[in-house]
Amino acid sequence: MSSTNRIVDADAHLNPPPTFWADYLPAKFKERAPRIEPGEDADYVIFEGGRKKLNITGALAGTKEENWKAEGRLSETARGGHEASVRLAEMKQDGMDAAIIYGGGPLGSKDPELFVASFEAYNRFLADFCSHDRRRLFGVGYLPMHDVPEAIRMLRDAHKLGLKAVNVPAFPFTLKHIAGSDKGAGALGMLAMAGDPNSPRQYDSPEFHPFWEAAIELGMPITIHLGGRTVRMQGDRFITDLVMSKFSMAEPIAILILNGVFQRYPELRFVSAESGVGWMPFMADYMDKTWARHRHWTQSPLKNPPSFYMDQNVYGSFIHDAVGVATRHLPGGKNIMWSSDYPHSESTFPNSKDMIAKLFAGVPEEEKNEIICGRAEKLFHIG
Repeated sequence: MSSTNRIVDADAHLNPPPTFWADYLPAKFKERAPRIEPGEDADYVIFEGGRKKLNITGALAGTKEENWKAEGRLSETARGGHEASVRLAEMKQDGMDAAIIYGGGPLGSKDPELFVASFEAYNRFLADFCSHDRRRLFGVGYLPMHDVPEAIRMLRDAHKLGLKAVNVPAFPFTLKHIAGSDKGAGALGMLAMAGDPNSPRQYDSPEFHPFWEAAIELGMPITIHLGGRTVRMQGDRFITDLVMSKFSMAEPIAILILNGVFQRYPELRFVSAESGVGWMPFMADYMDKTWARHRHWTQSPLKNPPSFYMDQNVYGSFIHDAVGVATRHLPGGKNIMWSSDYPHSESTFPNSKDMIAKLFAGVPEEEKNEIICGRAEKLFHIG
């Protein structure tokens, strides 16, 4: 297959069983790792004194929609979410030449030391998974961002492992959110993606300058992943939260644009993953018009309109976003990448090629190939 018709899945996932933690956590934490206990109605995850049904919504790809449910057994989940040989076979079946692999982690522990250690454990697991075919599987590590020097160390470690990017919380947080928390493991795990939007520590702070500089030095894109809004796993709020999880990604991006981070670091590459992209041109246009009227009294540091930095620094991935494809030429919509979201419930597997054909009907081949392959190859340095 030539480079002009390759498909690079810009956002696929691992969905490993909770039992993998025992193999990858430091020795002192192995006995505290989660374990699976079969029950009459579902498998249960046993961890830190809790017993909770296994959530399987992130591993339903390839199953009939009428059979979907929130909780169930490990045997009901997509094996390609954690078995590399199955994943590679299913990628071939679905026509995927390469995949950018997100997670998978961390572990939602109430022990801050265990919580942080689980990021590195997950990154090692991810690197081992990708080692099964380094020409097709490319991992995105996870960082906690509670401490900048430690985040830089973990960033460098992820680079040494061969990972191609790192995912950070949409907003920074501190470990005080962990210690003594009354939240469950699932909510604490989501902290890795959401962070704390009300934190006095935000990414436009000079505190984070050394981190951005290290990312540029290593050529590592920084990603956020559905972190602007936590999705609650309850039927009457699940779809509502999924909708808002897309649009709320605008906030961390706006913080970085409007407060001059991307102006300071034009080589920094920032990815909004699994967020859809149709809203991005609206955001760029709205920011430009609002900035033009308010930039004087707000003492804006920007030398160019916000859309300039959106096009310079910000990328987005989508699954089935016809609006995003239609607005691909507008400011804010120029850096879009297609993805399958395997093995999540939104995944296009095993019909990804059919979805691509429908989405890109009438789109010139050169433009289509850039969105389904070329842009991701260049961004993640995998071409």
